[in-house]
Amino acid sequence: MNRRRALPRVAIVGYPNVGKSTLFNRLTGTREAVVAPEPGVTRDRKEGRAEWSGRWFAVVDTGGIDLQAGGPLSDQVRDQARQAIAEAAAVIFLVDGKCDLGPQEHEIADLLRRSRVPVILTVNKIDTRTAEERLHDFWSLGLGEPVGVSAEHGLGIGDLLDAVVRNLPEEDEEVAESAAVNVAVVGRPNVGKSSLVNALLGDERVIVSPLPGTTRDAIDTLVEYEGRLVNLVDTAGLRRKGRRAGTDVEYYSSLRTIKALERSDVALVVVDASEGLVDLDLQVAYEAQRAHCATAVLFNKWDRSITDLAAATARIYGKVQMRPPWLTVSALTGRKVGEVLPLALALYDRYSERIPTAELNRWLQEIRARRDPPQKGGKALKLFYMVQYEHSPPRFKVQVNARALLTRSYAYFFENRLREAYSLWGIPLIIDFEGKEERYS
Repeated sequence: MNRRRALPRVAIVGYPNVGKSTLFNRLTGTREAVVAPEPGVTRDRKEGRAEWSGRWFAVVDTGGIDLQAGGPLSDQVRDQARQAIAEAAAVIFLVDGKCDLGPQEHEIADLLRRSRVPVILTVNKIDTRTAEERLHDFWSLGLGEPVGVSAEHGLGIGDLLDAVVRNLPEEDEEVAESAAVNVAVVGRPNVGKSSLVNALLGDERVIVSPLPGTTRDAIDTLVEYEGRLVNLVDTAGLRRKGRRAGTDVEYYSSLRTIKALERSDVALVVVDASEGLVDLDLQVAYEAQRAHCATAVLFNKWDRSITDLAAATARIYGKVQMRPPWLTVSALTGRKVGEVLPLALALYDRYSERIPTAELNRWLQEIRARRDPPQKGGKALKLFYMVQYEHSPPRFKVQVNARALLTRSYAYFFENRLREAYSLWGIPLIIDFEGKEERYS
């Protein structure tokens, strides 16, 4: 599996709470990075795309570099930032224009000089006169002329982007990333989502910790698997709605997870098999179904499993109508990790395929012969014609004599037999039954 680096990377680094995530959102034109007033919100590397003067590049948001911090995740956050610098074509070193320079800024400047990567010294929060007048103080960092910006208000962003583009290498042939299959890894907190993503990548791409809530953003990583591009999205743990308002960070992390599902083609719902299937796991799978994602369930930590697969499968099928397939894996031991991406791509292929109309109508004839349609008032439901008119997710139209004759049980029977005939388990289906009275009204 190869990590794609078609676009040059521009890493945003700096001390905690200087506005790196706000600048990331400004450069990418999104609100993807979680922003909060407390320091240490960003932990993993988060990537987005930006364009300026016809040049596309990847922007990488990083956790704050505090070389003196000794918290439980500090070393991993620093390692992630160093890795981002090592992979970058250019670095934006962001400092706070409202604060005096301290030894930490000089230590980071020394680190950047040793990296031999072009550095654009950027002074944030210059929207006040005092901060703008102090701009010349930052020459002492020895990184050249500082660029003054306000990430929050957009001041000076054009000058910064001009400097970034000047420092990018010659333009190489770029890969069209829009062709990637978006695969979201979702689940409740601390079930091993980040460990599984790292196992799939063969790299410590995202921070792993026994502390729940370690991942706060949706972290995208583009990889190539057997000639196909896959965008793996590691997400924050989904909590119950009543518990998402504990802090602003938790609320927006959960919101980013829901948004990640909405932009994904496939959802891999990770369950902690050492704890067994719980109600929140079922809710996460239901959220994936609501987002119209092709879905599979991964029972992680199978090396310590207490899960009754038969009972768990019955519970999942009772909650999630599309009846997702499942796989038992262990990110720690590597058990069946190699089967995860083939499963995700197989789901995507069924999610995006079109079934020929002639084949669908032959199947419709078999269904009519297999079970008598429902009747109301002595009048029976008649199925005339069927066509698939959308994919990703698949959407079908069935012409009937009168939609009022359709019952819920027959609609479920129809949907399940369609899944059975075309191996559409785990695929969200939309079936529109259209009566003649609606067609000609």
